[in-house]
Amino acid sequence: MKDILKLFGHYCLEHLQCGILFGLFSLTFFLLSFLYHIPVEPALYAACLGFAAAVLCMIWDFRKQAAKHHILDALGRSGLITVDDLPEPSNLIETDYTRLLDYFIRLHEEDMAASQNSQKDLLDYFTMWAHQIKTPIAAMHLILQSEEDLPRGELTDELFKIEQYADMVLSYLRMGSDSTDYLIARYPLQDIVLQAVRKFAPQFIRKKIRLEVGDMDCTIVTDEKWLCFVIEQLLSNALKYTSKGSISIYLQEPKLLVIEDTGIGIAPEDLPRLGQKGFTGYNGRKDKKSTGIGLYLCRQILSRLSHTLTIESVQGKGTRALIDLDTVNLHPQD
Repeated sequence: MKDILKLFGHYCLEHLQCGILFGLFSLTFFLLSFLYHIPVEPALYAACLGFAAAVLCMIWDFRKQAAKHHILDALGRSGLITVDDLPEPSNLIETDYTRLLDYFIRLHEEDMAASQNSQKDLLDYFTMWAHQIKTPIAAMHLILQSEEDLPRGELTDELFKIEQYADMVLSYLRMGSDSTDYLIARYPLQDIVLQAVRKFAPQFIRKKIRLEVGDMDCTIVTDEKWLCFVIEQLLSNALKYTSKGSISIYLQEPKLLVIEDTGIGIAPEDLPRLGQKGFTGYNGRKDKKSTGIGLYLCRQILSRLSHTLTIESVQGKGTRALIDLDTVNLHPQD
């Protein structure tokens, strides 16, 4: 009852202007009757009829408003709102509000779905990453438990893999962060490539893979840290799937960086899907240690840097990764 009285009070306040207007009209009728010596009874009779009709209309309209209020109050308490559950709009303003509410509900649902997908992707990746990083850790345990002299080279290789996995997961997290900063400037390409090459030098030596680095005397507009990460990922893949022969890094005109290996190559049916999240291809399934996240990160990073990545390969003969370093909408920061 208290709720009804409160609602009725709000309703009366909302329609106060109508009551005042009705009173002014009635007063006008009485004033005109007095000025023109017209009998007051007809004006009084009309005012009473009008008042009765207004009261009936108010009761009918208030019942509708009260019913809508109870529905909306119940929806608000439930926390589960869809436009279909809302009362039918009775005028243009309510229709406009319903349309706006429908828009914001759909926007909220899309945001929730995107957030859930992002959380699922993150969980899936960390699950894969946890299984992946167990391999070098288990290998190090076996090496340390052997009674022979510790093979320093093998331990270094396994530690290097762990470091790579840690760098990859940090890059994956930074990619999804709004606070990721890109330092866009002009950099000598040779310096960036040599940074990546020096990091993998021990692996080249232990695997006895010949490295050929061509002349790259040019300046590019990019982010040094992120481009270096991409080159490292591509070098890591080249080393992983090359057991003998060589890996070459050279520049084609105008600014096309090529990383070419003489490894096992990639199946033709896998080439179109390389770089998709979670796709490992035949080589990845055979290796059973690949998550496919490395190439996915490379494509995402290069896209943000206004660069592109193309993979060419002949199965059994080798693979070429081509990074187009020409920029379209990227400008160096002063």
